[in-house]
Amino acid sequence: MKVAVSSDHAGFPLKQTVIDALEALGHTPIDLGTDSLESVDYPDFAEKAGQAIVDGRCERAVVICGSGVGACIAGNKMVGVYACLCHDTYSAAQGVEHDQMNMLCLGARIIGSELAKEIVKAFVAAQPSTDPRHLRRVGKIRKIENRELKGPLNE
Repeated sequence: MKVAVSSDHAGFPLKQTVIDALEALGHTPIDLGTDSLESVDYPDFAEKAGQAIVDGRCERAVVICGSGVGACIAGNKMVGVYACLCHDTYSAAQGVEHDQMNMLCLGARIIGSELAKEIVKAFVAAQPSTDPRHLRRVGKIRKIENRELKGPLNE
């Protein structure tokens, strides 16, 4: 699977660990930056990863910032991107299985490299459920998304 990987400066120290973990699992990481500890803005890198999902260059993405929160908020502003902040393996797997999450957000200042590897492993190993109750719930999310696209700010 192709997986976009991006980070801001705070996430940069963990980014190579994530890339290495993906490669070790047989996946193809697409490195979308940043490439240094120089201060950059997390929305720019969440958008790069989200755009890679939207345009089909990858199936999933991992975005890393200091807490993971900002990357998650930015990712969820993009239509077709379903970002979740996960600092445990259960949420990383269930987010894909039950909610069709396609962007994993990590906080480099919150978790260490060994836990990050395990979370990434759970994220890429999980497959979306075809259980009707999960599909119904995801369908409701899509309806909210579509309604908001047509909302007062977009009329």
